[in-house]
Amino acid sequence: MYCDRSSVLAGANADFIGELYARFLDSPGSVDGSWVELFTDIGDETEDILRELRGASWSPSGRRVLDAPTEADELAVESRVFAENNPDEVRQAAYDSLRAFRLIRSYRVRGHLKADLDPLNLDKRQPPADLDPAYFGFDHDDFGREIYLGGLVGMQSATLRQLLATLNEIYCGKVGVQFMHIQSTKQRNWIQDRVERERNQSDFSQVGKRAILERLTEGETFERYLEKKYVATKRFGLEGGESTLPALEQILKRGGQLGLEDVVLGMPHRGRLNILANVMNKPLAAIFSEFQGSSFKPDDVQGSGDVKYHLGTSADRDFNGNVIHLSLTANPSHLEAVNTVVLGKVRAKQIKMNMAGDSLNEARRKVMGLLLHGDAAFSGQGLVYETLDLAGLKGYKTGGTIHFIVNNQIGFTTSPFYSRSSPYCSDVAMGVQAPIFHVNGDDPEAVVHAARMAIEYRQEFLKDVVLDMICYRRHGHNEADEPAFTQPVMYRKISQHPTTRTLYANALADAGVVSQEESDGLVDGYREKLNQAFIAAESYKPNKADWLEGVWSGFDRARGEVRRGETAVPIATLKSIGQSLTMIPKDFKANPKIIRLMKEKQAALDSGTGIDWAMGEALAFGSLLAEGTPVRLSGQDSGRGTFSHRHAVLIDQDNEERHIPLNHINQQQALFEIIDSPLSEAGVLGFEYGYSLAEPHALIIWEAQFGDFANGAQVIIDQFIASGESKWLRMSGLVMLLPHGLEGQGPEHSSARLERYLQLCAEDNIQVANCTTPANYFHILRRQLRRRFRKPLIIMAPKSLLRHKQAVSNLADMGSGTSFHRLLWDDPQAVGKDDEIKRLILCSGKIYYDLAAERQQRKIKDVYIIRLEQIYPFPQRSLLRELSRFPQAEIVWCQEEHKNMGAWSFVAPKIEELMLEIQAINQRLVYIGRPEAAVPATGLMKRHIEEQKHLLDQALTV
Repeated sequence: MYCDRSSVLAGANADFIGELYARFLDSPGSVDGSWVELFTDIGDETEDILRELRGASWSPSGRRVLDAPTEADELAVESRVFAENNPDEVRQAAYDSLRAFRLIRSYRVRGHLKADLDPLNLDKRQPPADLDPAYFGFDHDDFGREIYLGGLVGMQSATLRQLLATLNEIYCGKVGVQFMHIQSTKQRNWIQDRVERERNQSDFSQVGKRAILERLTEGETFERYLEKKYVATKRFGLEGGESTLPALEQILKRGGQLGLEDVVLGMPHRGRLNILANVMNKPLAAIFSEFQGSSFKPDDVQGSGDVKYHLGTSADRDFNGNVIHLSLTANPSHLEAVNTVVLGKVRAKQIKMNMAGDSLNEARRKVMGLLLHGDAAFSGQGLVYETLDLAGLKGYKTGGTIHFIVNNQIGFTTSPFYSRSSPYCSDVAMGVQAPIFHVNGDDPEAVVHAARMAIEYRQEFLKDVVLDMICYRRHGHNEADEPAFTQPVMYRKISQHPTTRTLYANALADAGVVSQEESDGLVDGYREKLNQAFIAAESYKPNKADWLEGVWSGFDRARGEVRRGETAVPIATLKSIGQSLTMIPKDFKANPKIIRLMKEKQAALDSGTGIDWAMGEALAFGSLLAEGTPVRLSGQDSGRGTFSHRHAVLIDQDNEERHIPLNHINQQQALFEIIDSPLSEAGVLGFEYGYSLAEPHALIIWEAQFGDFANGAQVIIDQFIASGESKWLRMSGLVMLLPHGLEGQGPEHSSARLERYLQLCAEDNIQVANCTTPANYFHILRRQLRRRFRKPLIIMAPKSLLRHKQAVSNLADMGSGTSFHRLLWDDPQAVGKDDEIKRLILCSGKIYYDLAAERQQRKIKDVYIIRLEQIYPFPQRSLLRELSRFPQAEIVWCQEEHKNMGAWSFVAPKIEELMLEIQAINQRLVYIGRPEAAVPATGLMKRHIEEQKHLLDQALTV
């Protein structure tokens, strides 16, 4: 009987060997000794190899790649008979093939470590041992023997020499691919098919090659022009990484073909001016005008502005009829801080599309985030992992982000081996199973090809993908630095290294694609364009600001002191909403405590009294939703509430299904999203801030588990929330809920650091409030959406007041004719007439209830208490009117925080100014509170009680 030796491992014999291996695993003694030796030698990988041998799924047609050469059953039978009657021959063929399969797998897993990635050729890593055939037992005599491969790497059979050449071409060229860490077989095989079928290189037409050269020409000529015109001026140029430009163009062009309509970009300062000019199409005259010291804003728009390499812009680009809206998000120098801000904007746009009728996946294919990174920052900044961690989470998912690393192989003056503990700067992305395409930045065609695969992967699977372009930085960290001080070898090499454009232009000239004359003409043409823009910059004037366009149309700057907005809701409407919020579905098994709680809330609604904090909040949310305004709340434990007070998400006690009452008000209501966030502050707060930038018509809230946890997000607070409107003309209506109050819980669970937010206050930039009643909280939340401007709102949220018997409101306080009050008056029943008041206590927050209770216990009538509910913008005129009522009274500021904390330092000079204005008898404002301290609160309950008792005694002893 004859059987072609090339089919020894095909079809039925694959099953035959698989059966032998299964028997070997079960009982090694049941298999012939020669097979035991083979399986033992190959080890644990045999099972994976045989699984692929029987039928990998990655081929374009979906067929098994190791099907028999013919579908005839007769041949399959013959193959099996041959195998049974010629075991030695089958064993040798199997041994060769399985070793070859292991070699192929090694190249798929680690071939990138041998790839030609460094343009400077300074990386002297030794390739892994398992990329050498000798590692698998092959020797020199085996190189010419044909080995059956069954279609792997596109070959039915090949000699070992041919196989090695193919593997090196695929996995060790100018592109190195990391993908075998991905658990999804479909995703892994998609990449495997692409790289093995296309051999890391697409065929570029002459038009495509010329387009790449044009982008490189624009990038290089722009940088050189700036260098000549603005000598020694910082610009954080892209030199060395010019292949970024054709890569981004490819992502946008191919993305447009695959349904992409909107891209939100975030990037650091390096290369930003080049991308603003040559990707975002920002007018060159505007850029030159900024170099000459002019503002990017019209003269009639206030604000501090920012340096030119932090600014953003937006543009519409047409790629062969596919129009893509681009927006580059403004970013401070804090590297990677913009990452989740971008993702929040992307998510907001996608949800808006989803609400308009697109499925979520359709919306995700239309809107994408594109983040550019530096290599040192990608491996060094924790925000990178917080960004990656959000990629697959409910409430934050955006359908994948393309991460483009401009890998300069240096961070400021720090070399890679001092700045990370992993082989690649991109290794952190392996934790979320993102594929990583490493590519040599001096091969622009390879970079463009990798960019194409990246966008195609993202659009196919809606997953994150990383493009790591290894290049260099031609100058120092900025153009005034001398990099040879710290990296003399690298910069000696760079000084002798031709530019990427020069290398590519020469290659195209040698190939007869673009002549040297044509190439020089491209430079001359773009330089002339720059010259014209340079002349125009002298008279360039920004004619308008784009901050109030698009979704921000109809908004205006904040004006005046009293800005209440229309926040009242008819009582009948509130009761109707409340009825929906307290109703539990009949087939839903709620926790018995929740059932009792809902009955109590319904009783309060029926009576119109005793509305607690959680119900006031729920009515604010519910009324906004019923009016068509979306509400989004995220934070740690937000569904239940850190202090088990909110219960916005009910959990069935049998099957853990979720019921969200706020999504069951009526059929026309807006969407309510409430998300228990990952254990992240900076990343999630940045995300919500970004969301608020793209969706001004929704109430967006981030809640800290405890107020002082916001410390971990200080960069987002300082650089974006507090200063974004002044620097970049970007409004935000984001609300931050920060639980605050000294209650004996120690230094880390007491203070939201009110003083830090007040220190940030100026130029009407943010709002800081410390509300004491559910009604005022209700109004301030609604006020965020019922005015024609947006300002971030920082609320010192309560803890003990959540269940305080006195911290309740009536429904009438939220009904028609009511509004938010920036300060609250004392109970007239608790004090005497105005002229009988000897001491006026000004305070804010929880301390009011402690003071009021102690005053009642002491039966004091000559001490009046005023609460500042909003500390900034400071209610100057309103407070002046109240102070004028008590010209004879001693004026005291009382706080529970330490003297160097809380509101004291902020309010004292403002109150003293008002005291002078009313000519108060006592011209000295008295401080009563805890003395200065290094920590926000004591960790001892006994000491806390003593401190609080002493504070109250001081405040009420006249």
